Amino acid sequence: MAKILIVDDSPTQTFNLTKMLEKHGHEIITAENGEEGVDTAQAELPDLILMDVVMPKLNGFQATRKITHNKLTQHIPVILVTTKDQETDRVWGQRQGAKGYIVKPADETSLIELVNSLLP
Repeated sequence: MAKILIVDDSPTQTFNLTKMLEKHGHEIITAENGEEGVDTAQAELPDLILMDVVMPKLNGFQATRKITHNKLTQHIPVILVTTKDQETDRVWGQRQGAKGYIVKPADETSLIELVNSLLP
């Protein structure tokens, strides 16, 4: 069982992702925006982070960069889960340090396969 941080400003998206992941035995913690996500990542040191992109305060690209460039949290894999479906968004996400990219709505099988591939 892994501890997974979901960072998303949509309660519906957070609920749906939580349901999928808990069904597979994962413990879920949440944050409602990028700024809170960075703080929670540093405080909780989750095993993996699912990060929305379009959020208030810090967007997901900015939050991912802060997490992946911080010595304390750089080891935590970040998967961007977003409605942004352009190849340029995917490439930009990778440049910020994201290890995966899923377009919403997330397909449960694809999500779980990606999560499992990135967990130690």
